[in-house]
Amino acid sequence: MRELPLPTSIQEKEQFYASVTEQLLADFSGEIIAIGLYGSMATRSASRYSDIEMHVIITDNCTLKEHEFVYPPFKLELSVATEQQFLEGAKKVDDSWAIRTGVYMNILPLHDPSALFKRARELPLLIDEQDIRATMRIFMIWEPYETMGKIRGNMEMENFHYIPIGAYDLVWQTAKLIGLWNRIWYSTRAKTFQEALAADSIPEGFEPLVSRILTGKLEDTKAVYACCEALWEGLNIWYEQLGIQYIEREMPQFK
Repeated sequence: MRELPLPTSIQEKEQFYASVTEQLLADFSGEIIAIGLYGSMATRSASRYSDIEMHVIITDNCTLKEHEFVYPPFKLELSVATEQQFLEGAKKVDDSWAIRTGVYMNILPLHDPSALFKRARELPLLIDEQDIRATMRIFMIWEPYETMGKIRGNMEMENFHYIPIGAYDLVWQTAKLIGLWNRIWYSTRAKTFQEALAADSIPEGFEPLVSRILTGKLEDTKAVYACCEALWEGLNIWYEQLGIQYIEREMPQFK
């Protein structure tokens, strides 16, 4: 078995990110607005194999670039942005809102004299419902509709190896929609499906397919396909109930 990734204790991680913070503040004196942890280290849910993720908010003239590297036994990601870029990101509405919002909501400040991270935490929940609806409409066309077409097409062509892959994709895309509509953000990718199941509003058919994926019951291709069809039906009914129309009733004009 290959040695890397290596396990490290919480204390070892804390010592490492403290030294990185000290080095950054020394190397870019006056050019760093804030530094904070996000991810599992910020939520106190890190395992021995978790990496370290840090926000570094810089002034407009700072030359610091983003870095992601392995320096055994640690893996470190420095996400670098100006204050404007960071706050704009916190306000952004897109199909990945439920996945990425945690990086703004769950931050452990290491250096934040202006309380920037506290201000940023308020922004994701201010998103407008019309923006949510517009995002869900276009995402339905981009991803779930196309995925269901691939599932049906591969089933018809008897390429049964794709069906479990398509099922996972459909569930992942639906979980993103569930999070966005319910305005909930997922704590980690590893728990996305379980947390989506706990949302107030979810489409019919989501739970049975999620259950198959989480328990690894994907050998029965016909049963998995039937679950995909059930979720697709439930997803469309859910959209109708929410009043989100994604199908054109007239041919769009291109000119």
